[in-house]
Amino acid sequence: MRSVLTLIADPATAKLTPETALAAWRALRAAGEKTGDIDWLAPGIACDIALDAPPAPALREIAEKALAGRPVDAVVQPAEGRRKKLLVADMESTIIVNEMVDELAALVGVGEQVADITRRAMNGEIRFQQALRERVTLLGGLEETALKETCERIVFMPGAHALVATMRAHGARCALVSGGFRVYTGYVAPRVGFDWHYANDLLIRDGVVAGTVAEPILGREAKREALVSLCRELQLDIADTIAVGDGANDIEMIRLAGTGVAFRAKPALKAVAPVAIDHGDLTALLYLQGYRHSEFAAGG
Repeated sequence: MRSVLTLIADPATAKLTPETALAAWRALRAAGEKTGDIDWLAPGIACDIALDAPPAPALREIAEKALAGRPVDAVVQPAEGRRKKLLVADMESTIIVNEMVDELAALVGVGEQVADITRRAMNGEIRFQQALRERVTLLGGLEETALKETCERIVFMPGAHALVATMRAHGARCALVSGGFRVYTGYVAPRVGFDWHYANDLLIRDGVVAGTVAEPILGREAKREALVSLCRELQLDIADTIAVGDGANDIEMIRLAGTGVAFRAKPALKAVAPVAIDHGDLTALLYLQGYRHSEFAAGG
């Protein structure tokens, strides 16, 4: 079999029924595709269907039509080389639920203004570097203590711990690469289990936010370069990587990665990403790699 269709539902609802999987299988057979049996990776959550055809958008479209709007993601990819040796992940709205600049902005009464800039940047309407400078200027004068206080508001995305713990348990390495601030990646990375974290430095003077960020700003191109540099350091091929993010700032690394995943993403990223996960949580990235639920790391 040359490719595989993976169907994935949100573990919180487990709405991938045998009938739903069978509908996709039958649709592929009716279209003349040679398929293997339905292989359950996790009952109610994820399954594989092997295909004797190279990956193609048409195969996913057949499956999606059979799903008829059910809350299930359909991904077609090569059957070989699914398990990756390096994960590179965006942080905000990916590994964590929050957008931390927005959290800070709410403290100084400019929440709506900053949130609008964030939205436009993540949709690719304005350059990320410009958007970050504009937002940080509005934070000028905020007490440094607020940075630690907002760490307590961080909510981890469902599946984040299992994703990182399982990949590391199977020998992979994991990097957190954020266009946000190092104070937050430094909090998140050890709690989730990342090997490295990269982000921007928010400048502090006399105990208050100075309203500026250290240059150069880590943005779209820097995220791509982090992926390339880590592959060079670890002596890995790009094909051995998986990258995940939600916004326009993640486009370049997701285009380049062996498997690039748009996770509950903005339209600008979803339009160009090879893989889109709209319904599953972050454990979807494990099922994409062919992991069974029984292989998930304990405590993940």
